[in-house]
Amino acid sequence: MSRALAALLLASLALAGCVTTGAPACPPGGRERLVADLLFGRNIGGRLGVSETAFAGFVDREVTPRFPDGLTITDARGQYREASGRLIREPSKVITIVLSDEARDLPRLAEVAGAYRLRFAQDSVGIVTRRACVAF
Repeated sequence: MSRALAALLLASLALAGCVTTGAPACPPGGRERLVADLLFGRNIGGRLGVSETAFAGFVDREVTPRFPDGLTITDARGQYREASGRLIREPSKVITIVLSDEARDLPRLAEVAGAYRLRFAQDSVGIVTRRACVAF
């Protein structure tokens, strides 16, 4: 009997890891929102090409007009592998934005990424989205 109970307990513990949850639990006043992180490399060629001043100007011209309600900018260090296999490491910026209107804001993320690629001769800008519970 104890062997069967132990097996049942182990099986239920193993299956508990397979349970999926719904929306994240929100604190009082919180709401589920889509949150986006935009990942900007700052090298042009093999050297730093996007200065702090140039990045701040880009944010003022391209990002803030599209997302005037607020955002957070974080300094980061990124890396990626080129098609040739060479590993590239570079100083980076991450802009985090809580989207208030997904239908309107998702295309705006792509516009910001496209503007950065053109302005600073970048191969790509990463866009990561996730659901989160947000309260301010």
